[in-house]
Amino acid sequence: MEFRDLKTQYQELKIEIDQAVSNVMQSAHFIGGPQVKQLEKELADFVGVKHCITCANGTEALSLVLMAWDVKEGDAVFVPDFTFFASGEVVSFNGATPVFVDVDTDTFNIDTIKLEQAVEKVLKEGKLTPKVVVPVDLFGLPADYTAIQKIADKYNLLVLEDSAQGFGGAINGQRAGSFGDAATTSFFPAKPLGCYGDGGAIFTNNDQLASLLESLKVHGKGEDKYDNVRIGVNSRLDTIQAAILLVKLKAFANYELDAVNKVYEQYTTALKGLVPTPVIPEGFYSSFAQYTIKLESKQQRDDLQSYLKDQGIPTMIYYIKPMHKQGAFNDLIFNEEDFTVTNKLSDTVLSLPMHPYLRTEEIKEVTNAIKQFMKKEVTV
Repeated sequence: MEFRDLKTQYQELKIEIDQAVSNVMQSAHFIGGPQVKQLEKELADFVGVKHCITCANGTEALSLVLMAWDVKEGDAVFVPDFTFFASGEVVSFNGATPVFVDVDTDTFNIDTIKLEQAVEKVLKEGKLTPKVVVPVDLFGLPADYTAIQKIADKYNLLVLEDSAQGFGGAINGQRAGSFGDAATTSFFPAKPLGCYGDGGAIFTNNDQLASLLESLKVHGKGEDKYDNVRIGVNSRLDTIQAAILLVKLKAFANYELDAVNKVYEQYTTALKGLVPTPVIPEGFYSSFAQYTIKLESKQQRDDLQSYLKDQGIPTMIYYIKPMHKQGAFNDLIFNEEDFTVTNKLSDTVLSLPMHPYLRTEEIKEVTNAIKQFMKKEVTV
């Protein structure tokens, strides 16, 4: 059993993917080929925004936006504590200070009440200027952008949606990647829409921002790459990856999103009353980058993971160390009482196999194994 079955996906799309890659090889247009612009148009249309700017990876997508917004030393950027390191790393990389915020116990996304409290605290201390909030669409579920935008408007914050895991998700029909002032995603292979290497993209409706990002991602180019009008970086999506993504985007939109949500329904029905399962608020739609359950304790979580491994069932733990406990942020001062939910989640969550090609019999194998484990727990 595969945790994220990219092998089966490739076999399903093999003819189209092989042809798409072959076309690039024959054209020898490996950087900036026509497939890149075609992909950007199709991604923008899918998300429902004016501009899509592809780049080398999801981390640089975040960093490029912060660069374009001139986020720098003295600025505070608010980031959920329960997420992948990159969401906070890019803040420090651009010279600003990440301010970590606890998350909601049900959705795993940034707690908007605690977000406002964190902004107020920064303002009261007077050492930093609140500049940006970076909500993360964790495990495929969009954050609560209605509440987040109200806070952003109140405190004059920019909103950068980190939809690395959330691509394909939606709120009342509005796609992830279209919220806030700009949004980013990642095409890392295991993401909802992944390529066969690294890749990322930025989404925005702001014409000026889009133009600036196009410059920043290619050495600060002006009229061409030899006319450098600002300091930038080298962050381009390869043509081969764009060609692969064009094929995979079609499958993603046509049936993969529906398929993962059917897997979610089967898992949730089978596990009802057994363990806490993912909560999808009314009007929200998840792309299920992960299907994550919660256990009662770290011991129980670790024991279940070990038990499932013995049954040949792969699982993953996201995220075993909260952001505020990462060694790279040792210079920052934190109060552990501000992160009670994140600390508990890091000890109790477990992600099960989840992908569009997961068969019903495999789902039954996973859920039956969990049932057997829980029965053993009761009898011990």
